Amino acid sequence: MALKEAYKLICMEDENTHYQGLAPVNKIMNMVVRTIVDGTDSVAYREHMRTRDDFLWIGPEGMRMTGTNGSQLWDIAFIAQALVESGLAEDDNNRECMVNALKWLERNQIRENPKHHHPTYRYATNGAWPFSTKTQGYTVSDCTGEGLKAVLYIQNHVKNAPQLISERRLCDAVDIILGLQNSDGGFASYEPVRGYKFFEWLNPAEVFGDIMTEHNYPECTTSSITALAIFRQHCPSYRASDIDLCIRKAVDWLHSAQRPEGGWYGSWGICFTYATQFALESLSLVGETYATSDASRRACEFLLSKQREDGGWGESWKSCEDLVYVEHETSQVVQTAWAAMALIYADYPHPEPIERAVKLVMSRQLPDGSWPQESLEGIFNKTVTIAYPLFKFSFTIWMLGKAHTHLFKLRQMVNGNGKANGNGKAH
Repeated sequence: MALKEAYKLICMEDENTHYQGLAPVNKIMNMVVRTIVDGTDSVAYREHMRTRDDFLWIGPEGMRMTGTNGSQLWDIAFIAQALVESGLAEDDNNRECMVNALKWLERNQIRENPKHHHPTYRYATNGAWPFSTKTQGYTVSDCTGEGLKAVLYIQNHVKNAPQLISERRLCDAVDIILGLQNSDGGFASYEPVRGYKFFEWLNPAEVFGDIMTEHNYPECTTSSITALAIFRQHCPSYRASDIDLCIRKAVDWLHSAQRPEGGWYGSWGICFTYATQFALESLSLVGETYATSDASRRACEFLLSKQREDGGWGESWKSCEDLVYVEHETSQVVQTAWAAMALIYADYPHPEPIERAVKLVMSRQLPDGSWPQESLEGIFNKTVTIAYPLFKFSFTIWMLGKAHTHLFKLRQMVNGNGKANGNGKAH
């Protein structure tokens, strides 16, 4: 009976995800089961073999496997936000790029619940954005938040942008986010927490941590806060009291998750640098900045204590495993961008640390405008590092654009006469 039930769930997962599975581990295990049960002449075998190629690729070290069938939504959402907040989206030459990004976001918003919704114990998906593509079809809290934010930015800040995603569909995304909040105010990744912490005692893996049930994550919580805070600026009447309550509870949880030294632990990026950036963005949207919030001040001081002599930040993936900040051998461009953006979100009043970070990032830029790939940027389950090769573009451009505006504002405040230095731009 147990084998029959497990096989039935595998078949329904294959149908729900078009044979992609949630991730390559269960996809390949499902493929083995379907091959044994259905045989190599079956549709299931052919579809699994076809979609297997979405996960495998050849890199400098040989054959490698992706964590899902890509990170398309995650990268497009950040790039769109970077272009808007840096001001590059205002350039008419970039309008087509922005509209194409919006079209992709429109196509890949999930518009229905899973085919086998309740029998497979799946959380709702209607209105969500996934980590990768609509085909894979899993709701993710922070991906829905970042996708919603990207759509709002493009449709409201790009000149003559088509309104491809209706207010109703934006509200569907908000409904998904609100339903994902846990009772303590935090947000997990794919669904609300439905298990107990002691389930982790049953973890059969030797290398992965915190895999047996959902857990609250600062990054998922902050992306949800940010998306809801920006959404209510544009649609203030939709579920206003629910959104206000959700944000208040999420901010309270975020305060409780702050480490004594001032940072937040990151579970999906490396590590304290990553999560603290998201946290300070969210806090800024509820009025908590360096000038107004003890939490924001402590976070800024924590980051400043880790800035290196060359102006950069460099954090090792060992931070995720050891649960304390571990220095990398060298400064990292992406982590430097994260830390500088955190200070900017907090409206840090002194320009010098941000200027030094800007100089470090600019000094690493190559003649063709790109940045070299440095150490890996992402991680999950404490030990599995992830390459995000587009982060070295999205977050550097994003930070440089925001620093331009922030440093210009600080110069005006210092000068006191409203005039900027030199040619009217921040240096």
